[in-house]
Amino acid sequence: MDDSGDSGRPQPGAGGTAPGADPDNGKPKRPAEPGGGLLMGRPFGVPVYVAPSWFVVAALITWVFGGQLDRVLPELGAARYLVALFFAIAFYASVLVHELAHTVVALRYKLPVRRIQLQFFGGVSEIEKESETPGREFVLAFVGPLLSLVLGGVFYGAMQFVEPGTVPGVLVAGLMISNLIVAAFNLLPGLPLDGGRMLRAVVWKITGKPMSGTIAAAWVGRGLAVVVLVGLPLLTHTGALGGTAQNIGGVETVMDALLAAILAGIIWTGAGNSLRMARLREHLPDLRARTLTRRAVPVESATPLSEALRRANEAGARALVVVDGQGNPKGVVREAAIVGVPEHRRPWVAVSGLAQDLTDGMKVPAELAGEALLDRLKATPATEYLVLEETGEIYGVLSTADVERAFVKAMARPGA
Repeated sequence: MDDSGDSGRPQPGAGGTAPGADPDNGKPKRPAEPGGGLLMGRPFGVPVYVAPSWFVVAALITWVFGGQLDRVLPELGAARYLVALFFAIAFYASVLVHELAHTVVALRYKLPVRRIQLQFFGGVSEIEKESETPGREFVLAFVGPLLSLVLGGVFYGAMQFVEPGTVPGVLVAGLMISNLIVAAFNLLPGLPLDGGRMLRAVVWKITGKPMSGTIAAAWVGRGLAVVVLVGLPLLTHTGALGGTAQNIGGVETVMDALLAAILAGIIWTGAGNSLRMARLREHLPDLRARTLTRRAVPVESATPLSEALRRANEAGARALVVVDGQGNPKGVVREAAIVGVPEHRRPWVAVSGLAQDLTDGMKVPAELAGEALLDRLKATPATEYLVLEETGEIYGVLSTADVERAFVKAMARPGA
C-alpha cells in the first residue's frame, strides 16, 4: 500500500514512499543501491524494480484467479491461466500507476525519489526527504489512492463497452474491483498506509508537531493491524466477503488466517518503523561533526608510530593526521591499523604505512550536522574522516564508529 515518507519500508497492497534525505545540493551522489530486483525502466528518471517476491504473488494471483475463471468461463480450459496471468500483470501495472502518482508529486515538490519497487504485497516509492509542510504531506499521500480510484472509475466506464461473461468483461470487472479495494485499503487511517500519512498530516497541522502526528497515526496503524488479524478471517467466514460458515476448518480458513497474519504483520511493522524513523529524524540535529570529532595531532609521514602516539598522549588527542612539510593534511592514520601493530614494533613503523590517503569526500566541514552529515559519510564510505574548520585548519578526525554509536543512541532516546 502506501507510506508517503518513511524509509523504504514495504507495505501491503499498492504503494509506499520513504524519505532518507539525499537532496541534489552539489554533494557527491551515493552509489546505486543493490538488491532492488529486476530493473524494468526509468520513468521520470526514477528506476522501477520488480522484486523477486513479486513473482511469488503473481503466481498466486494466477492460480487463484484461474480457479475463479474456471467457474465463470469453463470453456477456456487451461487457457484460463494465461488470462489470469494477464490479470496479475495488469493489476501490478495499476499498482505502478499508483506509485508513479506519488513519484510525480514528490519530484514536483523537489523531493528526490531513489526508486520504485514492486514487491510481494504491492509497491513502495522510496522518497528520500520529508515533506516540508503538512499540506504537502497530505497531498503526497492522497494522490496514490486518488489515482487508484480514478483507475477504478476508468474500468467501470470500460465495462459499459464489453459484454459480461466474456474474457474482456471478466478482466475489466476484476481490475475495477481490485483498484477500488487498493484505494479503500490505502485510505485506512493508520501508518504505514496512505491514510495514515494523511492522518499524520492532519494531526501535524493541528498540533504544529510532526512527531505528534506520527505517534497518533502509528498507534492507529497498530490498532488496524489487530483488526485485520482478527477481523479479516471473521468477515470471510460470516459471508461478508463472499465466504461461508461451512468453510471453517478447511483449506480456505487456513489461507484466510495466513493472509490476515501477513497483512497484520506488515502493517504493525510498518507503523513501528515509522515511529523509529520519526524519532531518529527528531534527534538527527544532535549528530554534529564538531561534537563527535576526536582531537588529532599532525605528524609527518616519516614519524615512527611510537613517537606519534607519545605526542598524541601528551596533547590528550585520540587521532593522528599525516601532514607534509608545509602542514597540509595528506592522510588519516587508521585506528584499526594502529591496533594491529604490536607495541614492540611501533618504534620501527612509520605512520605513513598506516594512513589512508585523503580524498575530497573524506574532508568534512566541522559545522556539518544531521542528515547532511550522514549523506556525506554515505557518499564516501571510510573508517575515518578529516574534519576541517571553514578556514581550512585541521579540527580533528571523525570516526565512523563514533557516528554509529551516536546514531544508535539517538534511536534509543524517547520519541515524544
